[in-house]
Amino acid sequence: MFKKILIANRGEIALRIICACKELGVRTVAVYSEADRNSLHVRFADEAICIGPARSSESYLNIPAVISAAEIANVDAIHPGYGLLSENANFAEVCEASHIKFIGPPAEITRLMGEKEKARQAMKQANVPILPGSDGIIASEDEAIEWAKKVGYPVILKAKAGGGGRGMRVVRSEAELPALYQAASSEAAAAFGNGELYMEKFIERPRHIEFQILADSYGHVISLGERECSIQRRHQKLLEESPSTQVTPEMRKEIGDKLVSCLTDIGYVNAGTIEFLMDEDRSLYFIEMNTRIQVEHCVTEMVTGIDLVKSQILIAAGAKLSEILPEKIEGPRGHAIECRINAEHPEKFTPSAGKITTFNIPGGIGVRVDTNQYAEGVVPPYYDSMIAKLITHGRDREEAISRMSRALDMFIVEGIYTTIPLHRRIMQDPDFRAGNFDTKFMERFLAHKTSTQAKG
Repeated sequence: MFKKILIANRGEIALRIICACKELGVRTVAVYSEADRNSLHVRFADEAICIGPARSSESYLNIPAVISAAEIANVDAIHPGYGLLSENANFAEVCEASHIKFIGPPAEITRLMGEKEKARQAMKQANVPILPGSDGIIASEDEAIEWAKKVGYPVILKAKAGGGGRGMRVVRSEAELPALYQAASSEAAAAFGNGELYMEKFIERPRHIEFQILADSYGHVISLGERECSIQRRHQKLLEESPSTQVTPEMRKEIGDKLVSCLTDIGYVNAGTIEFLMDEDRSLYFIEMNTRIQVEHCVTEMVTGIDLVKSQILIAAGAKLSEILPEKIEGPRGHAIECRINAEHPEKFTPSAGKITTFNIPGGIGVRVDTNQYAEGVVPPYYDSMIAKLITHGRDREEAISRMSRALDMFIVEGIYTTIPLHRRIMQDPDFRAGNFDTKFMERFLAHKTSTQAKG
């Protein structure tokens, strides 16, 4: 087992990793920017090292600064959390060259699955269903037009190396394709330094389903079931749950078995998430893989009883899955829901940085809060706006929703705006409660609210 781990991240995930390390008896080193000097991950780590100014590019994304801190603290391993450097293959290689264990997959696997078209081909070879689309990168507007004719409109152009909705354009006709091709390529080049695009069939009203996997270094891979992540705004997830109301036990096993086969073949190691779109006929199509822990990993933990962050650390330290998991993992136990609590105006969605004057966390059976915030804490304007994750678990979906509604009412944050009021309204929405939603839910939900206010 490792003696000391550096956490190359901030916020609630840094504190979450510290909790796992404390339970494993592993010492921790926090790195922080000047803006995060009073953050709880700094307070609860065994050691803390400032690595630069507030901007992420000068601190949390500064690989030489992170590695220097790791060498000064003499750590055995680095946990990257999610976001920031977590899917940076170059960072994983630098860790290896510095004789520091990177808690994640090997750099070559991160690079393979980070290139979406290569990931599509790997899944296709394992008979995992993928959306119809181009065979590789599209080299020109003319080639894009030819592929669109084969695939059939509407299509979506996607950045080869990207995410978060950047470098993506939906094309509904040949007339608009050239301009949208140039716009997507330019946006991808600006965001990721790579303007290459590929094409997929566009599903008008999809659901977003993802599968959680764990893999050890001995060729063993396991699927831990799915999460539903369809409640989104501008491609950013707001709410997740497990299991999905649309995935049957037979579908869960079929897709899980295919993913295990694929990831065994490519030599995947550690935690990972495979994302799918589900069409109106409930068919699943692979879209991408995230080679890291996810923000929404908590709902899987709640329905499986498996600590995914601890598992990551143990796998990186050389443990086999058979040593860290129960002998038999059955289907999901009950239902779990997670609401992302963001420091944003709940209607305008504008950021709301500042000092928190009151911070009351809900409790009770089936309620979990992952956060690094506290009363008198300051939300800086430089980073992602998420300040907490509220997770509830129940015997079934109805109980999980009931507990979430109660917990949201008891979650008090004053001094800044948060999305708590928005989540309260979602919990009361008839379509949400009936499981009748897709990735366009928030557009309809917000449009209906605006229409209702205008009539009033």
